[in-house]
Amino acid sequence: MSDAFRELLRKIGSGPHTSENLTRQEAAEATRLMLLQEATPAQIGAFMIAHRIKRPTGEELAGMLDAYDQLGPKLLPIQADYRPIVMSNPYDGRSRTAPLTPLTALILTAAGCPVVLHGGRRMPTKEGIPFVEIWQGLGLDWTTLSLPQVQQVFATTKLGFVYLPTHFPLANQLVPYREQIGKRPPFATAELFWCPFAGDALLVSGFVHPPTEEMARSAFALQGRQRFITVKGLEGSCDLPRDRTCIIGINHPGTEPSFERLLLHPRDYGFAASEVPLGSSVELIAEVQTVLQGQVSPMFEAAQWNGGFYLWQVGCCDTLEAGFAMAKELLISGKAAQKLTEIAAALQQVSSDRVHAEVL
Repeated sequence: MSDAFRELLRKIGSGPHTSENLTRQEAAEATRLMLLQEATPAQIGAFMIAHRIKRPTGEELAGMLDAYDQLGPKLLPIQADYRPIVMSNPYDGRSRTAPLTPLTALILTAAGCPVVLHGGRRMPTKEGIPFVEIWQGLGLDWTTLSLPQVQQVFATTKLGFVYLPTHFPLANQLVPYREQIGKRPPFATAELFWCPFAGDALLVSGFVHPPTEEMARSAFALQGRQRFITVKGLEGSCDLPRDRTCIIGINHPGTEPSFERLLLHPRDYGFAASEVPLGSSVELIAEVQTVLQGQVSPMFEAAQWNGGFYLWQVGCCDTLEAGFAMAKELLISGKAAQKLTEIAAALQQVSSDRVHAEVL
């Protein structure tokens, strides 16, 4: 048992009238003790549920991110014309609407913008479809690659995927607690703010509830993160909705005020429609492949809507309208599909190199 952790647990778990918030340093230490399993299983489970009941603060989340930065993996900067974009989506996946981020990533990388994604396998409490399964369905298996191999693919193709079970096993060993306590702990929120990239990047964080965005802004301010976008997206993801107004926050370094509230109305651009429902995994992969073949469909239009917005935000286009036109061209011309083929070849190459090295 960790006596130091017990004191931190006592501080947040003393009830609604006497519990206290942790300082940034205390939250970092508590997270470090949990990641390293220096706290006992009973202490870890108690902390997760007590912290959820209390609700984390931006300062506490900044401390949790400090521990993630200290102990977790990071991809390194690569040569590119644009600043990388890190898209942070809920790790427990999607259960109602079709995920669009993989298509957005292919559109962005086809335009020359590096993209970093991260996540794990199916995770409590939603157990929705995670990105890694979608990539596997498209012929990209990130689960067996080491971090240096992912870095190699990232440098070659501009797409990198940090997979929790392989690349951050310390954090992955905390996943069973989510199932056992039956609730999403504050770690699930921290993952939305985590940037597994060692350099200047544009971080996009999805959210559902407004307090989450406020915590993000507070945590980012303490961390000194200047470039970020917050999106009230589909099921808390970075995917822009089409059946309602998009509520987006954009932080512009060097301006006053730096934080801009952007409300995008899909109908103003001809994109208003019902969201694409999530069917079976087989149906989802088939829909994505149809989009990559350039066939117009509801998912194609949703991909154009999202791809266009992010092309604009990373600087590939000067206007939102130009972003929509570029996204459409990258899909219709087959360049996004070619990028998928290129990434598959790079994954195959690093895997073959590994097998060859093991034989030698």
